[in-house]
Amino acid sequence: MAAIFVDTWGWLAIGHRRDPCHEEVKRFYKSLKDGGAVIYTSDYVLDELITILFRRELFEEASRFIEAIFRAVEYGHLRIEKITSKRVMSAWQLRKKLQDKPEISFTDITSMTLMRELDIKNILTQDVHFTKVGMGFQRVP
Repeated sequence: MAAIFVDTWGWLAIGHRRDPCHEEVKRFYKSLKDGGAVIYTSDYVLDELITILFRRELFEEASRFIEAIFRAVEYGHLRIEKITSKRVMSAWQLRKKLQDKPEISFTDITSMTLMRELDIKNILTQDVHFTKVGMGFQRVP
């Protein structure tokens, strides 16, 4: 797999030992790193993740997990893409096109915009709307 985008759900499954998909997703993520796949996420996804983690977990556990993500960036295993004003405007255009899908969060729409721009087809998520927007995205694992 050449490139993959990790959605908020993917990070939560990796980091939360009690998640029913934790072991499978953790092994999959490790295989991506070991296989040299280019792994992406965005600052919007991390914002959403950090907000959720600090509501659900003990401060020390949440901090440790976020620090591990930042180390992955330092080691070159992960790229955090910034949702720039240009990307926000592109996401807004997509939001308007997807008026029949109001349940899709704007964070997810920015992820779709970013994935389209970077030609990333694979996404680590359980959110089915990524596959229902007709943009060729595939959920993994």
